[in-house]
Amino acid sequence: MGTAESTTSSERPGRSSNGWPVLAAALVAAALASALIVWAAVEINVPLIVVGSVVAVIALVALAGLILVEPNEARVLQLLGGSYAGTLREPGLRWMNPLNSRRKISTRIRNHETARAKVNDADGNPIDISAVIVWQVEDTARAVFDVDDFEEFVAVQTEAAVRHIAGSYPYDGAPEAMSLRQNADEITTKLSSEVHARVRSAGVRVIETRINQLAYAPEIAQAMLRRQQAGAVIAAREQIVHGAVSMVGTALERLEAEHTVMLDEDRKAAMVSNLLVVLCGDQSAQPVLNTGSLYQ
Repeated sequence: MGTAESTTSSERPGRSSNGWPVLAAALVAAALASALIVWAAVEINVPLIVVGSVVAVIALVALAGLILVEPNEARVLQLLGGSYAGTLREPGLRWMNPLNSRRKISTRIRNHETARAKVNDADGNPIDISAVIVWQVEDTARAVFDVDDFEEFVAVQTEAAVRHIAGSYPYDGAPEAMSLRQNADEITTKLSSEVHARVRSAGVRVIETRINQLAYAPEIAQAMLRRQQAGAVIAAREQIVHGAVSMVGTALERLEAEHTVMLDEDRKAAMVSNLLVVLCGDQSAQPVLNTGSLYQ
């Protein structure tokens, strides 16, 4: 798995100042310019008209440099739409160089849910999988300049990481082997690391990833369900037989130790057979009245 390296310098603060004094001064200048122009027009005073026009232009230029930065928002600045001039992150009304263009970038925490993808797991079985990634723009310069569309970039790289992880492990496996269903926490950690490695070149930080849907593909779901049920039945039978053998052994030992009844080998075999039938049977044992003896 390869990741592209950043070709732009990392984010740096942009130059700005408090915008409220500039706003107040610009409004005063605009009002003064309007008054001068109106009075000069009445008096037909051309020099005052020129002065009023210059003051009005200065006020408009000052107003053009004002920008409102909201909380959890950044503005990427470019001088004349070209070179990177820094990033504004401080919320409030700010004043900057009016020649700088600005692009709004949200630094809020976001969720992205991948589409349900059909992937072959490590055993070649088709499965349906999707994931949710929680992410945040960390470096606005890389997010703007190093990729065409950082949101689309995150979506594509997340889906690629989900497909890679899903194909690296079996859906279900032996307890000692790592599988998608039995080791969700470990798989999620690996998925987070891979997604972060893929999107860090876009200045994005991965906060958390979670697999929110995992199942066999519909065409094999019934067959896999029957296999799981058969495995569960076998495991249950093994546990039942193990417990029954232990119980029968304990019963024989106690009978011999307490001298409750003396049994020869044939009677022991018959007792073991009967007890195993009772303990291992699917249905309750039905009592049978024996009118004879074991040897008749």
